[in-house]
Amino acid sequence: MTGEARLERTKYGMTAATEGWFAVNVRDAAWMTNDKFGTACIFEGEEVRFPHVGYTLHVLEPGQPNGLYHYEEDQEDFLVVSGECIAIIEGEERRMGPWDFLHCPPGTKHIFVGAGDAPCVIFMAGSRTHRGSAVYPPDEAAIRHEAGVENETPEPYAPYPKWQPGPPSSFDGLPFA
Repeated sequence: MTGEARLERTKYGMTAATEGWFAVNVRDAAWMTNDKFGTACIFEGEEVRFPHVGYTLHVLEPGQPNGLYHYEEDQEDFLVVSGECIAIIEGEERRMGPWDFLHCPPGTKHIFVGAGDAPCVIFMAGSRTHRGSAVYPPDEAAIRHEAGVENETPEPYAPYPKWQPGPPSSFDGLPFA
């Protein structure tokens, strides 16, 4: 039988300090923010990592990408909870809104960009079998939305701001407010 994890408050928010199951309200969970790539609730901390599947609740402002266009050797799945975004998948733009689901098998090139006139909330889940396998190829649509690279690279994030602890500037208007 698996016991309940002990949660502790860190500079990011509440995270599991020990192995085990846990329940946490998203408002209290671990959050990171980045001026370029939005705000993300990561659910796990430095002490306890999810070894098999990673989960993120990402909040994007209109025009804000969640990262850079990429593919990897693991499956990823995405559910738009609220707001609108543009998913760029294999070079094609697809507008997505609440309750739209995107499945990306291993090797699928993709990225999201906030759209509309309000924040977009996306629940993201991905396998961690091949952690660190991401490759960032150039793509015209991604570059047009400032979510891509000019030349293929395994690590394009050096020139961008680092992630910092902290939740969205406001939970107002978000579905978990």
